[in-house]
Amino acid sequence: MTPISIVRVYFSEKDSNIESLLKRLHDREKVKGVTVFRGISGFGESGIVHDSHLVNLSFDLPVVVEFFDEPDKVKKIVGHISEKIKPRHMIWWDANVNMS
Repeated sequence: MTPISIVRVYFSEKDSNIESLLKRLHDREKVKGVTVFRGISGFGESGIVHDSHLVNLSFDLPVVVEFFDEPDKVKKIVGHISEKIKPRHMIWWDANVNMS
């Protein structure tokens, strides 16, 4: 087992920071892995539920960007990106990855 840190960043589809974060994680930070999840429903501090009803023509669904790498590298990345992420919209934790 190898220690890693995982970061999860919460956005909405309308947030313009998603593409710039993905570009930075891929091109500049070269993290080991990134996945983007598009939610079918969710709400945040406003309490407004955003969901994907067929009658809704304007989507503003939740989007989660999750990435992982070595703990020291993740700590530096979090320091670099935290000012561009809304408060209480980024969490991270330590985990282990199997190497066999």
